[in-house]
Amino acid sequence: MAAPTEHCRGGFAGRPRTTRPWWRLAVLLFSVSCLPAATALVEGLYCGTEVCYDVLGVTREAAKLDIARAYRQLARRYHPDRFRPGEPGMEGETRESAHKKFLLIATAYETLKDEEARRDYDYMLDHPEEYYHHYYTYYRRQLTPKVDVRIVILVTICAISIFQFYSWQSSYKEAINYLVTVPKYRIQATEIAKQQGLLNRTKEKGKNRRSKEEIREQEEEVIRDIIKNKIDIKGGYQKPNLSDILLCQIVLSPYYLTQYASWYASWFYRFTLCREEYGEEEKFYIIRRNMKLSQSQFASVDESTRLSFLEKRLWIKENYELHRKEQEEEMKVKMATDPRMKRYRRWMKNEGPGRLTFIDD
Repeated sequence: MAAPTEHCRGGFAGRPRTTRPWWRLAVLLFSVSCLPAATALVEGLYCGTEVCYDVLGVTREAAKLDIARAYRQLARRYHPDRFRPGEPGMEGETRESAHKKFLLIATAYETLKDEEARRDYDYMLDHPEEYYHHYYTYYRRQLTPKVDVRIVILVTICAISIFQFYSWQSSYKEAINYLVTVPKYRIQATEIAKQQGLLNRTKEKGKNRRSKEEIREQEEEVIRDIIKNKIDIKGGYQKPNLSDILLCQIVLSPYYLTQYASWYASWFYRFTLCREEYGEEEKFYIIRRNMKLSQSQFASVDESTRLSFLEKRLWIKENYELHRKEQEEEMKVKMATDPRMKRYRRWMKNEGPGRLTFIDD
């Protein structure tokens, strides 16, 4: 039997011998070395790829006073207005590079002078792998308003209150200007002015003599003042009161809440526990609540109508429901028998909006 040849040693006949895969290991190490390492110096955050401490030339244990001193020294050197090319220590610096350096110095100082920002920056240096957390903390601080939120709320409430007061004042003046032109109110105000001796139409002589226009203006002012003092305007055109604006309502809200709580406790004690009978004021309150009217709306109802509410005992729920149904029936009858409503229904039936006709032109 022939001895095996050199080619067949170490393996089966006809199979070449493989070499050790050292080149694969080298490629793997090179690829790993090319991967981006976890670093806290992210472009766009704080000082970018520079360490803020190195920019100012201080250590991480530097005090706030040392950071401020280093900033002032570097700012004087790199400030665009004080930059001088060729100065000692500034070789190779141009005005553009000095300006960029100054901005970096200012950014470093703004980062390290604030305790909270410095704490977050130190955390970023110690934990470079938490990319998203660093982005969140940085932009949260950048987007947070520098002004205290409480001041913003207070200023907003004051602005709304001022606008509210002046709008009410304007509406009240418009109502007075209209009422002055109504003959009924003008006649009544003129009679009151004559009774009080406010309209003095005696002719004056000498230097104190006034023209007819001045006398007319004075009379108009007297009539306006009487209408203001005598008339009681309800609703949106009523006389503005400082206690009704938003700011005063918020300031006085504890007082109003305390007053309401004491009133409710008194009501519960008197009329629920002690079973007292309702007085006239309490009866009117229950009637107004059943009718779902505000206090100003109920006050605008004439006295005779309100007394009729008491005669019908409308503070009792069953009586009020019966009264409401009677009012609805009366309204239906009135709408059915009123000539104006008949004409309106006839118009809606024959000539109403959107009616189609096929009459030739």
